[in-house]
Amino acid sequence: MQRRIFQLRNIQQSGSIHIDESPIRFERWRRRLPNWLQRFLPSGGGSHEDHHGKGMFGFTVFLLSESLIFLSFILIYIALRTTHSKDWLPPGVSGPELSRAVIISTVVLLSSSFVIQPAENALKRGRLNKFRWLWLITIAMGTYFLINVLIEWKNLDFKLTTGLVGSTFYLLTGFHGLHVLTGVILQIIMLVRSFIPSNYNKGHFGASATTLFWHFVDVIWVFLFSLLYLWKA
Repeated sequence: MQRRIFQLRNIQQSGSIHIDESPIRFERWRRRLPNWLQRFLPSGGGSHEDHHGKGMFGFTVFLLSESLIFLSFILIYIALRTTHSKDWLPPGVSGPELSRAVIISTVVLLSSSFVIQPAENALKRGRLNKFRWLWLITIAMGTYFLINVLIEWKNLDFKLTTGLVGSTFYLLTGFHGLHVLTGVILQIIMLVRSFIPSNYNKGHFGASATTLFWHFVDVIWVFLFSLLYLWKA
């Protein structure tokens, strides 16, 4: 009996078998999902296998909670716009303008998703130099967007206290800008970590989570851009 227990422990430590400790067996229906979706779900269950999958699943749940906050802000904005359509803009206030700078910064931010994803793929293949350059370009694109947000704030003809248009605009763009800033900081940390010898040999969860966070930030901006700049008063 003791010998049998000893053999089971050795097999489990080697990773050849795995006992699913979770109450819900995800693996059966997980395999039916597309490959791009499987990366966000844990595989195998248990406590010592597939740490990357479990980490991505937990981070995805976190982003879902963040999306609920943005959703509540967006619904409040829509409700206020529809109920105060006549007096949405105070006299002398033109509101946020769809300027050339706004369009360019939006294109830059959305295009950065097509840069950071190849960077993550390069890291998975062990191509550190390509990862660093693409990651650095993404940082520059995110920083460019933040700088343009600050410039726009400075040139607007309304402030935070200018009625509903001011409070909602600065709340939405400010909260989103905070997430962009967080994403840039995370990217800088992941870039610095790439210069630590053998840092990513044991896994790249941090870079994968940062990439997912950046995609989330870009998707949110599509909705905010449509509400704030394309919905005319």
